[in-house]
Amino acid sequence: MPYSHQSVMAEEVIHYLNPQLGDNFIDCTLGGGGHTLAILKRIGSQGKLLGIDLDQKAIQVTWELIKGYKNQVILVKDNFKNLKKIANVYKFDKVDGILLDLGLSSGQLQDHQRGFSFLAEGSLDMRFGQQTELTAEKVLNSYSQKELSEIFKNFGEESLAWQISKKIIEVRKQKLINSPNQLVEIITGIYKRHYRGKSKINPATKVFQALRIAVNEEIENLKQVLPQAASRLKSGGRLAVISFHSLEDRVVKEFFKQESRDCLCPPVLPVCRCDHKKSLKIITKKPIAPTDLEIAHNPRARSAKLRVAEKI
Repeated sequence: MPYSHQSVMAEEVIHYLNPQLGDNFIDCTLGGGGHTLAILKRIGSQGKLLGIDLDQKAIQVTWELIKGYKNQVILVKDNFKNLKKIANVYKFDKVDGILLDLGLSSGQLQDHQRGFSFLAEGSLDMRFGQQTELTAEKVLNSYSQKELSEIFKNFGEESLAWQISKKIIEVRKQKLINSPNQLVEIITGIYKRHYRGKSKINPATKVFQALRIAVNEEIENLKQVLPQAASRLKSGGRLAVISFHSLEDRVVKEFFKQESRDCLCPPVLPVCRCDHKKSLKIITKKPIAPTDLEIAHNPRARSAKLRVAEKI
């Protein structure tokens, strides 16, 4: 199956990052390469771009898409949480812009062997890369009910987390849970007991999201990369982040808010003791959402939110 991806809010990303001829950029999440190509077209032959992705297929498809710009591009298979180290190795010091698109690519969802989609028939892997041994299948078949419930609640905001985790424990005593279809059947059965009406989204959506976040440590990695990205920008450089669920968006919002303020001390302290100095100016006071036209062409874009901040 071909690896494909529709880049979310490509026009908005270019508008807010505003790449110019000769600029240097870092794309921390290549995906299908659409944002990368759009940036390269703007920075021209004098500009440089460092691209990062854990998914080898994302790197391969991006190389194919940007083959006319290969002399000015470096693509690295790594976790963006290592941004500082990667940028130092390839001498990307102070850059004009950094992009983080935190969504799954269409190719990842379409690859049934990866197990990202509840429509898949393959394994329950859910790893972005193969550097770690932890998979969604291992989580489902070895974690305690309490641990599973916390994952579903904290990372999926699933209201039936305890009931679903209890059923998982019951099922795996008889047979290992090793396919998306099995997991969907378990979750759907629980939902039918508690809700009579039809949901607008698949009942398994939140649990699949939670498992993927847990397996890939997505929230922790996001918290690690944001300060590294902010420090890598030159004055006037911009950081753009596209998130797809409230947990990610909350992390980005709070980081931007924190770094756009000087003192972070509690109000009860009469004198500042933290010596924190603001480093960012928030450009998007409210998150930018995709247009109705884009959502009509790419329904997966409907939950996307774009936030942008500028280095002071």
